[in-house]
Amino acid sequence: MKNNNQTCSWPTGDPLLIKYHDKEWGVPLHNDRKLFEFLVLEGFQAGLSWLTVLRKRDNFRKAFDCFDFNKVARYDKRKINSLLKDSGIIRNKLKIEGAVANAKAFLEVRKEFGTFDRYIWSFTGGKPVNNGFKSLGELPARTELSDLISKDLKKRGFKFVGSTIVYAHMQATGMVNDHIKSCYRYKELILKYG
Repeated sequence: MKNNNQTCSWPTGDPLLIKYHDKEWGVPLHNDRKLFEFLVLEGFQAGLSWLTVLRKRDNFRKAFDCFDFNKVARYDKRKINSLLKDSGIIRNKLKIEGAVANAKAFLEVRKEFGTFDRYIWSFTGGKPVNNGFKSLGELPARTELSDLISKDLKKRGFKFVGSTIVYAHMQATGMVNDHIKSCYRYKELILKYG
């Protein structure tokens, strides 16, 4: 619950960003479908603003079968062409094909590890990294850990998983808590998730 404490400054001015900051960003996710959703959305966000993606998120959910990775892995040329005509999403052929490739790679990871969650969280020992930065200017675009994860994902056939995209994914899914230390959410997330 929001109190009188300071908040991160990046979501100001747009209700979607504020809601995303207050309810989702930095909350540890352990649900494979949600992890896949963020992986796909982060890939589509490359070169664009996160707000653009948030505004199209519901359309993405409809277009990509609620991010059912089993279904997305079976998308064929005809489905990809229909997605390229869908004005409700970001129509980029390489990113759409990347989402399909990622669904296939996602399934392979699940075969090996049981869940994607077990695989991806193994990089942080299953716990969030609480960075405790004092200002947004301190937040990195990538880290040695995101470099390592990016390299491993690419080796496994994932697309649009450069280190910067991976770090954004880590922030979004709570693998790292990058709310600034004075933000009320920083403290809330530590109390709830450690």
